Amino acid sequence: MKPQPESYGVLARAPATKVGIIFNRHAHRNIGQAQSLPDTTQAVDWTFPHTEQDLRKALARFADRGIDVLVVDGGDGTIRDVLSIAPAYFRRLPKLAIIPSGKTNALALDLGIPIDWSLHDALGAIAAGRTKQRSPIEVRHAAASAPHLRGFLFGAGAFVEATAIAQGVHGMGGFRGVAVGLSLAAAIAQTVFGKSNNRWRRGLKVGVALDDGMRIERNFYIILGSTLKRLPLGLRPFGRERAGLKVLGVDAPPRHVLATLPALLAGSESAWLERFGYHRCATDSVRLTFDADFVLDGETYPGGDLILARGGPLDFVVP
Repeated sequence: MKPQPESYGVLARAPATKVGIIFNRHAHRNIGQAQSLPDTTQAVDWTFPHTEQDLRKALARFADRGIDVLVVDGGDGTIRDVLSIAPAYFRRLPKLAIIPSGKTNALALDLGIPIDWSLHDALGAIAAGRTKQRSPIEVRHAAASAPHLRGFLFGAGAFVEATAIAQGVHGMGGFRGVAVGLSLAAAIAQTVFGKSNNRWRRGLKVGVALDDGMRIERNFYIILGSTLKRLPLGLRPFGRERAGLKVLGVDAPPRHVLATLPALLAGSESAWLERFGYHRCATDSVRLTFDADFVLDGETYPGGDLILARGGPLDFVVP
C-alpha cells in the first residue's frame, strides 16, 4: 500500500471534501508527486492527462463526482488550459489549489504561494480553508458567444517576440525570474539598438475599443493585459497594485526607452509617461482588432477581432 500523507488523512476523515488533481507530466518540478497518493478513492481522484481529450475526460469525471476542490499541479500554462476547458463541465467551478511546478508560476506568486509548495502542503491548506479570489482574463472572438480561453497575462506586439526569447531561455535551463529578466534585457536591447524598421520597433496596427465607448487605431509597440495584482521581479507596468483587468499600450516606435522604462516598470503614474506614448487603463472589457498572434500565459494563438473581459472571481486555496 502506498504511504498516505498526514494531510490526505485529514481529507479522508472529512468525506464531504472531494478533491480532483490534475498533474502536468511535463511540468518543470513535477516528478513523483503522485507517489504518496493512494489509488483513486471517494475523497481523492487524480490524473496525468497526455492530451486535451484526456484532460476533458478527467474534468468531466471530476464534475460528475462533485469535487469540492480542483488541484492543478503545473505552471501558468497548465492553469490556463484547465480554466479554459473546465467551465464546459462545471456549472460553477470548485475551489482551486495551485502547486507551482511549471516553468512560469506568475499566478502562484501573485497568490503568495511559495515556489516549494508541495501537494502535501496544498492538501493541508484545503483542510484549513484559507482562500483568495482572483478573476481571469476571458478571451473570445467578437463573433463568438462564449470565451475560448481563460488566463491571467495577455500580450501582443513585442510581447510575442519576448515570449519566444523566454521559451529559448527555458530550453537552456533558465526558469521563473531568470527567464523574465533575460527576456526583458534582450527585448530592451533589440528595441534600443535595432534599426527603425525592425520587427520590434515598427509596431503592430491595433484597433482598440474600450467599454466606455472610446475607440482608437494606431501602431502599438506592445499591448499587455492582466488581472494579476503582482508580477514577477516586482514589475509594475500597470501602475499601482489593484484588482481587475489592467491594460497597457505603448506607442510604436517607443520613445526614450532607457529613460522611461525604469519609471514604467516601477509603477510610476506620472503624467509625462502618457505624453511619451505609454497608455494605461483599468476596464471591465476591451476589444482589440489586429492581424497577428497574441500570447496568453506563455502560449501563442492567432489574433483577429478579440474581446478581453474580466471573468468572474475564482476561489484559490492559499497557505
